[in-house]
Amino acid sequence: MDKDAFLNIITENQGIIHKVCGIYCDTSEDREDLFQEIVAQLWRAFPTFRSESKISTWMYRVSLNTAITHFKKDKRRPDQDELDHGRVQVPDVEYDTTYEENLKLLHKAIEELTGIEKSIILLYLEEKKYEEIAEIVGITQNYVRVKMNRIKAKLKKLLGD
Repeated sequence: MDKDAFLNIITENQGIIHKVCGIYCDTSEDREDLFQEIVAQLWRAFPTFRSESKISTWMYRVSLNTAITHFKKDKRRPDQDELDHGRVQVPDVEYDTTYEENLKLLHKAIEELTGIEKSIILLYLEEKKYEEIAEIVGITQNYVRVKMNRIKAKLKKLLGD
């Protein structure tokens, strides 16, 4: 496994992980924990990446699956093939929090959604096409359309039109 290639991919695409953590976690401590768990899972899955899809698609899929699984369990599993976090530092990028503040109400409503609904709306807000959302989430394009209509209606209701 090429550790440097992996670290470059994580550094260049860490915004994906931050977005997933932001949508699934309320506190900075939870976001940090989930970030580390996602990086560890990406490291374990890195040897299986076959370049059949975009790296961002693969990262979204692993990140979202990890986030959903992370919160379904009461206790975390011990990591089996850990990346040595003590020697590896992923540089943190400054993010403009204004955008997140403007979406605070939307995020509050998104918190009321189920895990799969959160995944779909996150990807939709990232302007992913239904085809890519379907590939990342592992459902058909048709079902993505159906779920999106239901999610939009649910959010509209939660936000009070």
